[in-house]
Amino acid sequence: MAAGAAQQNAIPKDAVVEAAPEEGEKGIGSDPLTDDEMKRAETIAMKGDLRRSARDVEGDRGPQLLANNLSEVDPTEAVDPDRPRRADIVYYDYKNDALVTKTVNLATGKVEDTDTSHGVQPPPAKDELREAAELLIADPLGADLKKDYKDAMGKELTSPGQLTLSAFVFHKETVEKLPAPLAKCGEHRCLSVVSKVVNGPWIDTRDLIVDLSDRKVTRLR
Repeated sequence: MAAGAAQQNAIPKDAVVEAAPEEGEKGIGSDPLTDDEMKRAETIAMKGDLRRSARDVEGDRGPQLLANNLSEVDPTEAVDPDRPRRADIVYYDYKNDALVTKTVNLATGKVEDTDTSHGVQPPPAKDELREAAELLIADPLGADLKKDYKDAMGKELTSPGQLTLSAFVFHKETVEKLPAPLAKCGEHRCLSVVSKVVNGPWIDTRDLIVDLSDRKVTRLR
């Protein structure tokens, strides 16, 4: 049997052979990550078990991307002008309510470190904010939000795209009388959404807390 044929037969029938991500444009020193570096680092970080086992904010396979940043310089390499650039890719795994940070060496194309923590809640990403608004609009507790929108605009509120949105992570310690459904906030990913009609007034929704882990909405008072 020819060597090429033998090599081909050695690959399992259902296996997927992934090409290494292209390096693309590279940054220098402490410059922010380039678009190419971010794309490459995310591709590398997503390989392995995390892509298969984690879930994003919508419940789909793979973790929720929160941020991608240039890693802090290792003190042992601080004086080395040729030190490798590294990227920290930060995810939230909704299946396990875990914050996962993967450190990718952009010179070698390898994940050098994986940190997994619980109870750590960084600011929300755009996709999380949109999903929180979707849950608000669909929930019975969102009736006042939809009424205020219709009063302001004369039409129904059906999509987060009709609002200018921001949000902050809800900390249950700041509330004296905490509703029982919010007891797991902190362990779960809970947001307080701030909403404004596009080209219109603000609508106060700060008393509605969205638990993205449980996909439930609770009123504070």
